[in-house]
Amino acid sequence: MAAPAVPCYSPGFKKPPAVLRLKRKRLRRSEPAASASPPCGAPPRAPSAPARRNPFSSLENAPRAASIPRPPERARPPPLAGEPSSAVPFWQLLEPVCDDKPALRPEPADRTDVLALTNDLHLPVAALQVPSSPRHEFPADWSIKTRVLFMSSQPFTWTEHLKAQEEAQGFAQHCRATETNLPQSIQEPKLSTELRCAFQQSLVYWLHPSLPWLQMFPRIGADRKLVGKASPWSQDEGLQQVLMSEWSVSFTSLYNLLRAKLCPYFYVCSYQFTVLFRAAGLAGSDVITAVISPTTRGLREAMRSEGIEFSLPLVEESRTRKQKSSDVSLETEDVNSLNTDNSTEDGEEPAPSDDDDEASFSWLEEMGVQDKVKKPDAISIKLRKEKHEVNVDHKPESLALVKGTNTFTLLNFLINCKSLVAVAGPQAGLPPTLLSPVAFRGGTMQTLKARSISAKARVQLAYKDISSLEIVGPVMPHTLHSLTMLLKSAQRGAFSAVLYTHEPTAVFNTSPDNASPALNKESIHKDLPACGLHPKTLDQLSQCPTLGKYSIRFLDMKDYAYTWKS
Repeated sequence: MAAPAVPCYSPGFKKPPAVLRLKRKRLRRSEPAASASPPCGAPPRAPSAPARRNPFSSLENAPRAASIPRPPERARPPPLAGEPSSAVPFWQLLEPVCDDKPALRPEPADRTDVLALTNDLHLPVAALQVPSSPRHEFPADWSIKTRVLFMSSQPFTWTEHLKAQEEAQGFAQHCRATETNLPQSIQEPKLSTELRCAFQQSLVYWLHPSLPWLQMFPRIGADRKLVGKASPWSQDEGLQQVLMSEWSVSFTSLYNLLRAKLCPYFYVCSYQFTVLFRAAGLAGSDVITAVISPTTRGLREAMRSEGIEFSLPLVEESRTRKQKSSDVSLETEDVNSLNTDNSTEDGEEPAPSDDDDEASFSWLEEMGVQDKVKKPDAISIKLRKEKHEVNVDHKPESLALVKGTNTFTLLNFLINCKSLVAVAGPQAGLPPTLLSPVAFRGGTMQTLKARSISAKARVQLAYKDISSLEIVGPVMPHTLHSLTMLLKSAQRGAFSAVLYTHEPTAVFNTSPDNASPALNKESIHKDLPACGLHPKTLDQLSQCPTLGKYSIRFLDMKDYAYTWKS
């Protein structure tokens, strides 16, 4: 018996998944038109009839879903030498996981790209913006690096598996400030005990306070990493006083070493700002200097109230630059009007004077309506005067420079400053971190983490074997220079580096006021004989800073000559 006719019913109708399966089957067969037969009970379809469109698909994706085949999966590269077959390739840890990731560019089947940071992060090593000509030395960088990645065609196996004697010798050389002079090129770095000991020596730094379960650097923006960590002092005022008392002793010890020129420099890292103390003779200054960044108007006012004399080098430099440009372009105009017109540039405004405020309301008296118009109160006038200072808060331009005997006053100010320690949050009650290249009272010896990896890197359109050495931790200026001296000999004068800067410290490369471009090297070495630095490192750090408020991001050495990008 025939089935009853149902209006608007098509016995050949199929659900969308069935239609797609049918079309895939047609594509796989050699003769799709002849092999596709109508389902049972359905009327035969004419060969010339157009394909029925899926009513549940949009107009945009219907043709593509039916006609474009699924892209092939990317071939998995073979494991590295010495890597177990079940291990996950390193390149999969650097790239986001995607099942149907299209191949946008041709890639070899044996890709093991450890340098995804030179490709995925768009940092090609071969495309560095270099200075006008290669130099035999790179400029001093006073910022703290959180991570440094060295790359070279020569292996870094000489940094692996140090023997117990080599490690102990490296620690002893650091404590005794032993000077290591290596030849220009080492043929077998892995067999050079002197090189391996010097490598261990360059990784040492000193820290206070030392709490193994907490990461003590960086401190600015570290609240998220410290959430959930044990902090028994946060609710114990007695324990907080003990921590601050020990911290004050360590801080004073470091400053005394600095003043005696037995310590070249050290950092004070709080949860709000960082302070860099430098000995006389460094950074082109013949007196002790301290730079603070970032600062706020409240902190600067507190320093002024304690009698600390300081300057804002970047603000003064910007004002001087604007003044010169104004004098050249508009020589006939009044200087005060020029400052008013250009006050909005660089986020600065000239501080208005009391005479200007009185003159601004004198026209009301001339019209006889001074009693009918409400004048701004003293607080509003004061806020308007201080607006130019508030505009630079928390910015690199807020860098404050303290020189000479004022640094000792700054020491006492920081010890007694209530806002130096957080009163709430994960860092509540935790004293600032002290970082030093030499030992001091209460300091704990720490070592940077080093790891070497061998893989392949993309250079232009080809791949080549490359080795990398990763250094993680607070890499201070002397450490960076010491490592480059070792790599110059071990890697035969050819390597490159990607430097990750702790951004609040990049502005420390600003040149101090009245800095001498070239101090007498003989007097520097005479005054700083036992500061713990290699003579070549001391020469570099004694130069006047030239990077301004920026830091070195890329460093490249070829044929024993440096190029860099900041």
